Amino acid sequence: MTQPPAPVVPVCYRHTDRETYVRCNRCDRPICPDCMNEASVGFQCPECVREGSKTQRQARTAFGGTQAGAAGTVTITLIVINVLVFIIGIISAGSNAAKGVAGGGLGGLLSGSTPLHDWGAEVPYFTAQGSGIRLAGDSVADGDFYQLFTSIFLHYGVFHLLMNMWALWILGRPLEAALGRVRFLALYLLCGLGGSVLVFLAAAPNTASAGASGAIFGMFTALIVVFRRMRLSVASIIPVLVLNLILTFSISGISWQAHIGGLVTGALVAAGFAYAPQKQRTPVQIATVAGTLVLFAILLGVGLANVPPVGSVA
Repeated sequence: MTQPPAPVVPVCYRHTDRETYVRCNRCDRPICPDCMNEASVGFQCPECVREGSKTQRQARTAFGGTQAGAAGTVTITLIVINVLVFIIGIISAGSNAAKGVAGGGLGGLLSGSTPLHDWGAEVPYFTAQGSGIRLAGDSVADGDFYQLFTSIFLHYGVFHLLMNMWALWILGRPLEAALGRVRFLALYLLCGLGGSVLVFLAAAPNTASAGASGAIFGMFTALIVVFRRMRLSVASIIPVLVLNLILTFSISGISWQAHIGGLVTGALVAAGFAYAPQKQRTPVQIATVAGTLVLFAILLGVGLANVPPVGSVA
């Protein structure tokens, strides 16, 4: 008489030496205790958990950004970049390295210009001293448009750098947490460019401007807009902004154009980010960035049209 086959005891699909009677709720494969991942009902195997995490929708902030912004990675990266650029500026000065640290304006708190500043600081255009005749040179009007961007990361001395980086640390982290990394970075760069555009339009010729102050002032107004949208108090922000505006117009040598340009840009871009309708949020936010860049291009075109030709009296 033929004996019936011995019952087959199921084993874990990953650990074939372990018997188990528990199966994955999704794929029905046998899983041992080491492979069990508790689910809302029963258990799931590692592969099903991994596959489910790919399709699971990532949590978003109120303005569409990812929760990764809470780590402040972009804020920290921007600070590191500014510090590295400052060090490169000192190195570029060679034997005159101390010139890039301090000893310039504001009672020696600011520094003089280094070769890196001569290349990257923003100059609207050059004129001859005394005669006012327009000269060709390394300026925005002569095609060095990169200065609109590079000047955002240059600083005149340790004091200038520390003040801006402290403000970036204080203002950047809550903004990055609320907006997410990509939106925050776009806001920061647009505010800096907004300050550079107004410098080109309104600053005197031969004036070299640099610093992250335009971006900082933009973050002030952006934080006010974002906090108001979130129904949070802005009572601690407005007095600090007002004090900084008073200092802007009270101390000579400060580029009020960069500050005001960044301030206005920050308010406009943040409003586009914060008040975009939820169903069309991303397209509206992208349109805000694109529209701001188009506006900058138009303003630059107007400014270039008003720059006197080389050789004429400005």
